[in-house]
Amino acid sequence: MSYTPSSSVIAARKALAERLRDLRRDAGISGHELSVRCGWHDSKTARIQDGKAGPSDSDIRAWCKACGAEDQADRLIAASRDAESMYVEWRRLEKAGLRQAQESVLSLYQRTHRFRVYASRVVPGMVQTRAYTTAVLQAVQRSRGTVDDVSAAVDARMERQAMLFSGNKTFALVVEESVLRASVCDAEAMVGQLGHLITVSTLPGVSLGVIPLRPDRTRSPAEDFYMFDDEQTSVELVSGHLRLTQPQEVSMYSKTFAELAGLAIYGPDARTLIASAINTLG
Repeated sequence: MSYTPSSSVIAARKALAERLRDLRRDAGISGHELSVRCGWHDSKTARIQDGKAGPSDSDIRAWCKACGAEDQADRLIAASRDAESMYVEWRRLEKAGLRQAQESVLSLYQRTHRFRVYASRVVPGMVQTRAYTTAVLQAVQRSRGTVDDVSAAVDARMERQAMLFSGNKTFALVVEESVLRASVCDAEAMVGQLGHLITVSTLPGVSLGVIPLRPDRTRSPAEDFYMFDDEQTSVELVSGHLRLTQPQEVSMYSKTFAELAGLAIYGPDARTLIASAINTLG
């Protein structure tokens, strides 16, 4: 599965546009008449109802008033904001630093009971060691040129981990074997991280699967993604962060996770594979 950064945003924007167009039609007025009532040019009406431009909150209120449907405004504004917040570039999300990005998802993690995570690049953040997290976030800070608050961001992630594993939550984690062998930190930190994975895999409420490197594999790796109950799927793209909440999209990732999980090995077999990676590091 692969998304272009804006595909879901476009789909959500078009859905909003259709709802606005239906309001106009239900009111029995033309696009020109709506433009006159709203005090803007016909081209703006056309762009909004064709989904080519995202309306502002005030645009939606004016549209609803012109259609005699002011009671619909708040609901449509919420849908519009949701559409525009689905995809956020990393530079915008991390504008004030990496710590803010870590803290921005705290409430989501707190209310989630069932986590499903697939990782093809790095160890999932919720089971990273401090040394591993530091190496990963230092690389992010250097490549994106963000504010250098790596130490504070690492503290935030470690605090979140303590919260996650102290409550009634379950974790299904599936990682590619390549993650165990990726050079994202020095050998000592990597040995510590892999040892931590072995420990985590024995915890109640945690299922850790590793997909072995196999030449006859038929299911291609996917982009890293996190599933929070059936409420939301967060996809980590190279350019930004994609937040999916539409049931059909969440369902697609649920199906993809099940397929990938079916390729993984678990329990003693997974720990043997992790130990093999440790031995490779000496």
